[in-house]
Amino acid sequence: MKTKVLIKKSVALIICLSVAVCSLCFAPTALAAEEYQGENLDVPQIRVTTENGNGCELQKEDGYVSASISIKDTDGKELTDAVSFKVRGNTTALSWVNKKAFTFKFAKKKNVLGMGSGKKWFLIANAFDPTLLRNYTAFELARELGLEYTSNQKFCELWVDGSFRGCYVLYEPVQEGKDRVNIDIESNGGKKDFLLELEAVTQEDDVTYLKTDNNKIRFAFKDPEEPNEEQQAYVQEIMDDIVERIKSGVREDIEEKVDLQSFAKYYLLNEYLKTFDFERTSVYFYYKDGKLYAGPAWDYDLSTGNERAEFSYRSLKASETDGIFANKNLFVYLAQYGWFNNMVSDTYKEHYAFFDDIAADNGFLDSTYEQYRAVFDRNYNEAGWNISKWWVNHIRKPSPTYAENYDYLKNWCAERQTWMTEYFKPFGEKYILGDADNNGVVTVSDVTRIQRIIAEIETDDDNTAVRGIISGNKLDADDALDIQKYIAKYKNNKNIGCELRY
Repeated sequence: MKTKVLIKKSVALIICLSVAVCSLCFAPTALAAEEYQGENLDVPQIRVTTENGNGCELQKEDGYVSASISIKDTDGKELTDAVSFKVRGNTTALSWVNKKAFTFKFAKKKNVLGMGSGKKWFLIANAFDPTLLRNYTAFELARELGLEYTSNQKFCELWVDGSFRGCYVLYEPVQEGKDRVNIDIESNGGKKDFLLELEAVTQEDDVTYLKTDNNKIRFAFKDPEEPNEEQQAYVQEIMDDIVERIKSGVREDIEEKVDLQSFAKYYLLNEYLKTFDFERTSVYFYYKDGKLYAGPAWDYDLSTGNERAEFSYRSLKASETDGIFANKNLFVYLAQYGWFNNMVSDTYKEHYAFFDDIAADNGFLDSTYEQYRAVFDRNYNEAGWNISKWWVNHIRKPSPTYAENYDYLKNWCAERQTWMTEYFKPFGEKYILGDADNNGVVTVSDVTRIQRIIAEIETDDDNTAVRGIISGNKLDADDALDIQKYIAKYKNNKNIGCELRY
């Protein structure tokens, strides 16, 4: 069992205990299984019976306990088996959060609800999302974008030791496996493929970490889970090389070791959602067949405006529907490059219809809510969870009713989509940055035009010289100097010569 030294997720570090959190977390109505059989199977039903009958009181530090499980699909097919069962998560596993998330694990791999074979499975409670829709929407968007190994997910209803616990979502964990993240961690003495998680804060005594980018970025090894010294050195060398390539801005060098399409998709996903933890945790990268890939997607309850704006500057930025937010971790460099932003814009254009449908009337959110509204109602009205009480001070305080929380989410997504369209301009015209005379290339004639304009010898009546603005908000001598450096082949990290969009 892992010993927690520092709570995962940076936001958990600053939770104010004086909030009287215990008074804000209400236990569910303990409906016995015989009192609520759920004859109308809107979603699969999962019943867990722990060996000691204390499953509802389990805490993360209790670790795995023996249990039996019954998983009944909507078509009546049922899987029963023995499992190990425990509380999972970090912030969501804190003692005062009554609606816990769980992990269950079979002795041998099982295909659960047609989601592929695996030993370990996660039951996510969505305890901090009053709509119960944020993670589900994010994973469907990841799937739409074509991010490899996006976890399958299914809404379900859970009973633990006869107590109805309400709506959960069943997920495959992010881990190596044929039906999970299909990488090879065995060949060449374990020095081939690997899976890493960005982990900026957490320190656990049986987890191996590596730092790169002058110790500014830290990863936790996920697979191989317990790397030996040779494996650690192997991964360290690869990641150091990749970081230096990314920092160089030279696309050809980066593409030799980085799958840029996956990075563009992953960035777009998290930029649209404004994922709060994107610079801290639950951000995955896997190395396969000589290239680093971004993903799979994971953990989006703290996204799409689910942050309390008043709590901190970062929370304010996360809650707003405008502005860039996902230029974090490795993307702090990539987001500076015009060619990468063009890739993101092209990806956005390709999937624009889906983005536009998310918050449209009768679109994705509306149809998903209609499909599962009975399940959501039972989560609050029959399982007894209080929609407006179970919150912590960095998370947006829920509104009193489901309808109000749902409307907030839908409106946030609609406003975010409007801003994304204006910013990425997927249908806009293109131009070359630095091309002040609009002849398609950056040459000394662009410097001459800038100098003539700032000397008021020439005017910019056609508004084309603005393409030469590099250093500030208007043409000045620094722009001319930057272009001269570009022409002289000085190192260029300012996108000069890159094709951008209006």
